[in-house]
Amino acid sequence: MTRPKRLVAVVGTGTDIGKTYVTARLLGALRAEGTAVAARKPAQSFDLSDDPADRDAAVLGAASGEASETVCPSHRWYEVAMAPPIAAALLGRPPFTVADLVEELQWPRRAVDVGFLETAGGLRSPIAADGDCLALVHGAKPDFVLLVGDAGLGTINLVRLTIDSLLALGTPIAVVLNRFDESSQLHRGNLSWLRERDGFHVLRVPGDESELATLARKAS
Repeated sequence: MTRPKRLVAVVGTGTDIGKTYVTARLLGALRAEGTAVAARKPAQSFDLSDDPADRDAAVLGAASGEASETVCPSHRWYEVAMAPPIAAALLGRPPFTVADLVEELQWPRRAVDVGFLETAGGLRSPIAADGDCLALVHGAKPDFVLLVGDAGLGTINLVRLTIDSLLALGTPIAVVLNRFDESSQLHRGNLSWLRERDGFHVLRVPGDESELATLARKAS
């Protein structure tokens, strides 16, 4: 396995806040400028009624130019919309560990410039029988972390709590407020508070994709 020149972990303040959407936009922006990229999602769970093209691995693969099975190995696809280890147990499949997921990370033989590792659910959501997404990020040792949160009510609390858990990594962190509406006083207020009161590096999607792409490829 050849580690990407720059490994970016994408984590979230919760589920359904748009990690895959943000990652796909960054993959597309980087590829458009000639940056070699790859995306990995160690495990994914979904409802069988979901459109296969809308599943996380398919969306990431379409953006990175890779097959869904390359982004997420098919034995880590769980057809129940629950945290992967819970879904695995419900489906009667063997338990797996954080170490298993880290070991299964297979990157292109020729090192890409930027590799994205997307977690599942929120940072403290279970990702394996013995650990959560935070444990996975610790094991993967990324060069940079993108924390994706919603721009609306509750985001200041969730961003603060999540960053508190990430600080032990000692890795640079940027916050992405997804679904940002410039016309919303609430969204603008949250952005201002997190930047000016808390001193976090906070960017918007839509709005700051170019700066995010620059951060993602920095020093790659």
